[in-house]
Amino acid sequence: MRTASGSVSLKWLEKRPERASVKGEVGEAGVMQRKWFMRQYWRLQQSQTLISMVFWCTTLTLLIWPYVSWRFDSNDEMMGLPMTYFGLGLIASCVLITVLAIGYIYDQFLALWKEQRTVDTERNPFGTYATIPANTVIIGILNKILREQTKDDAEVQETCNWIDEWITWSSKQEIWARSQRFWDDTFPEPVPDLFFMPEGSIQAARDVGKKLDD
Repeated sequence: MRTASGSVSLKWLEKRPERASVKGEVGEAGVMQRKWFMRQYWRLQQSQTLISMVFWCTTLTLLIWPYVSWRFDSNDEMMGLPMTYFGLGLIASCVLITVLAIGYIYDQFLALWKEQRTVDTERNPFGTYATIPANTVIIGILNKILREQTKDDAEVQETCNWIDEWITWSSKQEIWARSQRFWDDTFPEPVPDLFFMPEGSIQAARDVGKKLDD
């Protein structure tokens, strides 16, 4: 909201709608708990690769060691350390180098990660035919501007009509209803009838959002 001087007023932050405050402290506490849990889960995921590599090295080293231990006499020493330690370290280093070599071959020669990313994109609706609600708003506004600026260009107008159909389809998807419900509950005013949306689509999405489970 803007004041008469054109500056942005933040008073609406001090008075949130009653429906937003109903969730209040209980809802906020639940969000913080889930966020804390997911942060710990993310940390576990980040360490998983390193821990897996350690397990790989130690497991394979101990599996291989019985077959080559006879080559390293535990009574012999080098730099004050028994040869057994050097043998174990050598095997672990070979395992690590082998894993790195396989990774290099996979990356530089097989390059299967390219096809993997392609398949990931093909299976992701938001990477092929669907749009996230935030992008739908941006596309709708830009399409309206383009339509107004090129009224005499029939080809561009036809393209704008097609984009309008895409936006209409997007407004009927569940993800739009969920996003609109979030905007309605979070901002001081509910989502208005967006000028680039078909008439009645905002209310229809609001009705759908009320029936959705969290």
